[in-house]
Amino acid sequence: MPEIYGDTGSPWEPIHSRKTDQATQVRPLIHDQLDRFGYNPRSFRSTRYIRKTKVLEQNIVILRASFGGVSGRAMDFGNTGFVVAGLVVGFIVGMTGVGGGSLMTPILLWFGINPATAVGTDLLYAAITKSGGVLVHRKNDNIDWGITGWLTLGSVPAAGLTLWFLSSLHTAPESMNAVIKQGLGVVLLLTALAIFFKQRLLAFAQRHAGDHYRLSQRSLNSLTVLTGLILGVMVALTSIGAGALGTVALFILYPFLPTRRLVGTEIAHAVPLTLIAGLGHASMGNMNWAMLGFLLMGSLPGIYLGSQLTGRVPDAVLRPCLALMLVAIGYKLAF
Repeated sequence: MPEIYGDTGSPWEPIHSRKTDQATQVRPLIHDQLDRFGYNPRSFRSTRYIRKTKVLEQNIVILRASFGGVSGRAMDFGNTGFVVAGLVVGFIVGMTGVGGGSLMTPILLWFGINPATAVGTDLLYAAITKSGGVLVHRKNDNIDWGITGWLTLGSVPAAGLTLWFLSSLHTAPESMNAVIKQGLGVVLLLTALAIFFKQRLLAFAQRHAGDHYRLSQRSLNSLTVLTGLILGVMVALTSIGAGALGTVALFILYPFLPTRRLVGTEIAHAVPLTLIAGLGHASMGNMNWAMLGFLLMGSLPGIYLGSQLTGRVPDAVLRPCLALMLVAIGYKLAF
C-alpha cells in the first residue's frame, strides 16, 4: 500500500515516522476519504495534492472518533469481546468484592482502547453498576450519610479540578494519554498493596481503636475530606480507587463502624463521584456509548454468578492472586 504523507518538515515525509499509530490503524478508511476529495494518493505530484495533510489529519480525528477510540484487539474481537470482558469482571467483582475499575480499565487498554476513552467509559460503567447497590444499602440502612457528605465535599471538587486539568491537555492527546497511563500504573500498584495488606490494616485499626490512635471528631472530619480529595483526583484521572482504596481508608478512619455500613457508605460516595467524573470525560469525547452497553450486558449476569460463589474459593487464595496481577499490570503501565 502506498505511503501517506504529512506535515512534518518535508512534504514527502511518511506520517508513520511520527510515532503515531493513528494513520496505520485507519489507513484504508483514510484512502476512501481522500478519494471523496478527488485526491489520488498514488499521484503525489498531481495538482490535487493536499498540502501538508491538514485535511488528512482532520479526517484521522473524525474517523477515530467514529470508532470511539476503538482499535487493535477490540476490532479483532468485536462486540463479543466487550460482553465477555464485562462477564469476567462482573464475575470477579461478585465473588471478591474488588473494585471493577481496577480490573475493567486494564482490560480495555489490553483491547487497544484509547486510555482516555477507557477511563471515561469505565467511570459511567461503575456509576451504573453501583447504583443498584446504593438502593439496596439504603433500604437496609447501611449508609452513614454524614461520612458520605464529608467524602463528597473533598472528592467532587477534586474531580472537577482534575477534569479541568485533563481538558487543558485535550489539544495534545498523546500528553493526556501519557498522564492517564502513568496515573493508572501508580494507582493500580496502590490498589494491589491495599488488597494484599487489607487484613493487616484492618487488624491494626481495630487493635488501636479507642487508645491514643482515636481522633477527635473535627480531626476525623478533616481527614475524611482529605481522603475524599485524594480519591477524587485518582478516580477522575484513572477511574480506579473508589472501591479498594476507599474502603481501606474508611476502615482505618472509622474502626468502630460496622463493616456493612462502611461498604454501603463507600458505594454511596462512589456513585456520584464516578457519575460526575464520567460525564466530565464524556463532555471531552472520552466515551464510547456502544461499548458501555456491551460491558453492562455481560457484567450484570457476571455479578450475579460471582455472588453465588462467594466464599467457595478461599479469600486467602483469591486476594493475593488479584494483587499480583494488578502489580504486574501497574508496573508495566507506570514503568
